[in-house]
Amino acid sequence: MPNPILQVENLEKRYEDVHAVRGVSFSVEEGEVFGLLGPNGAGKTSTIEILEGLRVADGGRVSVCGFDPQKNPNELKREIGAALQSTSLPDKIRVSEALRLFASFYHRRRKSEDLLKRFGLEEKRNAFYSQLSGGQKQRLALAIALVNDPKVLFLDEPTAGLDPQVRREIYDIIEELRRDKKTIVLTTHYIEEAERLCDRVAIVDHGKVIAEGTPRELKQRSANTARVEVRLAKQAENGTLRSLEGVVDAREIDGVHVLHCQHTAPTIVSLVKHLEATGNELVSLEIATPSLEDVFIELTGRRLRD
Repeated sequence: MPNPILQVENLEKRYEDVHAVRGVSFSVEEGEVFGLLGPNGAGKTSTIEILEGLRVADGGRVSVCGFDPQKNPNELKREIGAALQSTSLPDKIRVSEALRLFASFYHRRRKSEDLLKRFGLEEKRNAFYSQLSGGQKQRLALAIALVNDPKVLFLDEPTAGLDPQVRREIYDIIEELRRDKKTIVLTTHYIEEAERLCDRVAIVDHGKVIAEGTPRELKQRSANTARVEVRLAKQAENGTLRSLEGVVDAREIDGVHVLHCQHTAPTIVSLVKHLEATGNELVSLEIATPSLEDVFIELTGRRLRD
């Protein structure tokens, strides 16, 4: 087996009294899209900025493309590309100028014309940065991240704050890079983003990796179960819904009872009988197949975006 193109072992990062990263470990193979999935404040950005050489780790070992980001920052920067959580360029720089500027930093570089075409920015080549929409700015950030044809591409929350249509456009671009076998490490707090784009995912919470695997493997933690979300006219007493037929796990989150059950029909019949017996009423009921959020709920007892 070849060595991973990226390896992280027992990574630690502190900011005074805040222990942001607590012994994070994972590896990424060449050509893989690897996602760090977790809520805001989980330690995802601190982790990825250490891998990019932008922050100094307080402990652990990191290797990216065979380089230690702290010991070999210049060598590392030639091999990686990055789109940060927020990209800000001068208002009066033109799109083509920005690409030429960043390309000039590298010996190995992509043609600006090719990147303009690939990212749908040909008609905006002479537009000022201030004239671009949010989606166009993000596409430009991705194009800039690829000017040196990097071996590893880091994307920190690549679709945060974008409307659904633009988000889908960015998804299409990342999926195209995935088909080209580009190695990508991305952070996200969007469940659908991780499930759609990533070959493997590490779920991060409070600075720790609490689960890792392919989206399919992680969802198999909830194998043979369905999720039933129930809103009631009156709150059920603690633990009563857990005793319903077929229920393997029950939690109350923000007024919604989330039930994981092996067979939905017996559970719903049991629920209706329970409500009739207790004088309660059903306000709404939704049934869904397990998702990565279900894994997160089962591991932490709360939703990903809490």
